[in-house]
Amino acid sequence: MLSSSEVKAPKKLTVDTRVITGVVVLDLKGSVVLGEACDSLRDHILQLLKRDQKNILLNLQGVVRMDSAGIGVLIAGVVETAKAGGQLKLLNVPRLIHNVLAVHRLLSVFEVYADENQAISSFNAT
Repeated sequence: MLSSSEVKAPKKLTVDTRVITGVVVLDLKGSVVLGEACDSLRDHILQLLKRDQKNILLNLQGVVRMDSAGIGVLIAGVVETAKAGGQLKLLNVPRLIHNVLAVHRLLSVFEVYADENQAISSFNAT
């Protein structure tokens, strides 16, 4: 049986990195919320850009929660990546996050994919 603190506590964010044909895929798991999680994701993106890895795909399939600060990190990631001459795209956006982006008219900021192969191919097509 889980205690009430275990039920309410958001899952810590983990980021696993893979590279597929020159595209860096960040597999996110847990919550992307204000504080350490947002700082960690922002740092991952900035470190990739510093290493001249400019094609970034964020796989959000494992994300269970995202607050406004998390959405802000996604938007800043798109902007910073574009400034560096690259692209940041989203993969497997959970329905709740997709709906928040739609309600706030932010979907146009992102290229969103449901299929990893299509997402990877989209980088090579540009």
